[in-house]
Amino acid sequence: MPYKVINKFIDKNNDDTLYEVGDDFPKEGHKATKKRIEELSSKHPKYNRVFIEEVKENTETNEPSSEK
Repeated sequence: MPYKVINKFIDKNNDDTLYEVGDDFPKEGHKATKKRIEELSSKHPKYNRVFIEEVKENTETNEPSSEK
């Protein structure tokens, strides 16, 4: 599942990698554990904010047909 950064942070668990708002998480060449994704996608107790969110892919393919 793809994730996007919604609040800037430095990932201390991944070589102090800087993530800016709008970046993909994790960056290419990096891996994230399920636990780390859960930590970053939940409100952080110290900083009181969420850092990443899941990208919802548009699966709607039923466009109106032009056939009559």
